[in-house]
Amino acid sequence: MSTPPLAGAGMPPGPFSGPQAQAAREVNTASLCRIGQETVQDIVFRTMEIFQLLRNMQLPNGVTYHTGTYQDRLGKLQDLLRQLSILFRKLRLVYDKCNENCAGLDPIPIEQLVPYVEEDSSKHDDRGGASQLQFASEEKREIMEVNKKLKQKNQQLKQIMDQLRNLIWDINAMLAMRN
Repeated sequence: MSTPPLAGAGMPPGPFSGPQAQAAREVNTASLCRIGQETVQDIVFRTMEIFQLLRNMQLPNGVTYHTGTYQDRLGKLQDLLRQLSILFRKLRLVYDKCNENCAGLDPIPIEQLVPYVEEDSSKHDDRGGASQLQFASEEKREIMEVNKKLKQKNQQLKQIMDQLRNLIWDINAMLAMRN
């Protein structure tokens, strides 16, 4: 581990002074989200380690157990729980900072974020949107036709199955009367 250079050795006093300190402290929201994602992944990993450790530990049911192994596992469990607590605090800080950064933003309606096809063609002024709308409505019409034909076929199959069921019922009734 190396020591940082002294302030008198041709460098300004302190690496984070003045406007540089503000730039270092200002982290954009996307970076905060990435940090939050990594923190959540660390929390999941630590939680999996805790469950693995607990699965391998024996319950105190009177069976002789090596105290050294027990103390090692107990120490590791306490360390993991401490790390987990720190990670949750870090995640809370990142969450609060993201909310603070996004507080002044106007919420964007979902309709603007997710493209979708509207039935009303008057809202589409450009030619590309009109052709996409026409293609989508044509595709929807084809799907509806296929669904209609499928329902008709299903109805026909149901009628055939009912007729076969009645025929089998009549055959069984005649066989029962013969005996």
